[in-house]
Amino acid sequence: MKIATLSIGDELLTGEIVDTNAAHIAGRLYDAGVRVARHLTVADDEEAIVAALRELSAGHQAVVVTGGLGSTPDDLTTKAAARVAGVQLEVSAEALEHLGSFSNRTTGGLHPKNLSQALLPAGCTLIPNPLGTACGFQLTLDGCRFFFMPGVPFEMERMLDDTVLPTLAGEGKGGWRRITLKLFGISEAAVAARLEGCLPADSPVELAYCVKFPEVHLILRADVRHLELLEKSAAEIRGRLSAETFGRDDETMDDVLAALFRKSGKTLALAESCTGGMIAARITRVAGSSAYFLEGNVTYSNQAKSRMLSVPPELIIAHGAVSSEVACAMATGARQAAGSDLALSVTGIAGPEGGSDEKPVGTVHIAMADGVSCRVERYNFPGDREAVRGMTCFTALDWLRCYLLALQK
Repeated sequence: MKIATLSIGDELLTGEIVDTNAAHIAGRLYDAGVRVARHLTVADDEEAIVAALRELSAGHQAVVVTGGLGSTPDDLTTKAAARVAGVQLEVSAEALEHLGSFSNRTTGGLHPKNLSQALLPAGCTLIPNPLGTACGFQLTLDGCRFFFMPGVPFEMERMLDDTVLPTLAGEGKGGWRRITLKLFGISEAAVAARLEGCLPADSPVELAYCVKFPEVHLILRADVRHLELLEKSAAEIRGRLSAETFGRDDETMDDVLAALFRKSGKTLALAESCTGGMIAARITRVAGSSAYFLEGNVTYSNQAKSRMLSVPPELIIAHGAVSSEVACAMATGARQAAGSDLALSVTGIAGPEGGSDEKPVGTVHIAMADGVSCRVERYNFPGDREAVRGMTCFTALDWLRCYLLALQK
C-alpha cells in the first residue's frame, strides 16, 4: 500500500524544532512491513493543511498526521480535517470523558481551554491517548484513511504503537528488517570503493549510506523472507571493513569500548586539554565504568599540565603545549599519577583563534602510554571548534578500541 506522513507546525518550518516524529513513524512502519512513500510538512495554517490533506488523499491509501491537535489558537488540524470531510465538528462524549478523567488525575481539574479538544469531526473514530489530553482520530477522506495524532513525541509514539500500527501492519508484506554497521575513520567514497561487487545488482538486500558525523553508517535492508541473506551480506561487508567497523545497530562507541575494557581487565586514566573532559564524559556515560576508568584530568593551562601531570615547564617552552613531546609527557604523567595500565592524552588548537602557519586551527596531538611505550600522532581536523573537539574525542576513543582489540589477538 502507498502511505504518506504529514507533519504540521510552524516550528518545524522555522527550525525551532527538529521533526523526529516523521523519522520515528517511518521506521516503525517499515519494521511492520509498510514503507512510507512520501512525507510533507506544512505550517499551522488552515488553508495549507486543507490543501495538504486533499493532495495526499489523492495518491495514497493511508496518511499518518501529527501536530495541531492542542488547545491553542494555532491548533487547526481538526477543523481542517472536518472541512475536507465535509462534516461538522461535534463534541465527542468519549473524548470529553477522557479529558475530564485525565485532567483530574494529572492537574487537579479540567482547564476550560482544553474543552476544544473534545470537538472532533462527526463520524470519526477516536484514537485513545493515555499520556495526554488530546485524543487522536481516524477519518476517511476521499477513500484514503487518515490517522491524526498530536505532535508531542511520547504521546504520538504510544498512540502509534497501540492503534495505528496494529491497524496498518496487517496490510504489509510481513515486514522488513535492517542491519546498521557503524564505521569510523573512512569516507563514504572509500567505503563504496571497498564494497564494489559485494552485492549483486539483483540482490534483494538493499544497501544505503548515511553520515552521522563523525560516523558513517551502512544500512542493509531486506524483507523477512531474506533474513539469512541479510546476515550473510552484513558479515561479508564487515569482513571487508573490519578495521573501520566499530559497532552494529544500537551499539555506540561507548558501549563497545566498555565491553572491551571489561574483557581486558585494563584500567585507564585521561589527560585532556582541548576536549575539556569530553572523552571522560563519553566513557563514564556507560554504567559500571568505574571498574576500569580511574580518573580524568582536564589540564587546560600550561601550569596545570606541569602541576597535575608533571610535564616539565621547559618541555612546554621548547616545543609548545600543542606538540608530540608534551602530549606524550601528559599521557605518561597521567598514567603514573593514577597508577593505571593505560593513559591517553589530547592537546590541540580547537579555534577559532590560536592557530599559526606551523600549527593551524585543527592541529591536535593524541598520545597513549601503556608503561612500555608512548604512541603519539598529529592530526589536522577540519571544521569549527565543536567539529575539531568532536573529532578529537571520537578519534581518541577509537584509539582505545583498536588497542584493546589488538590485545585479544
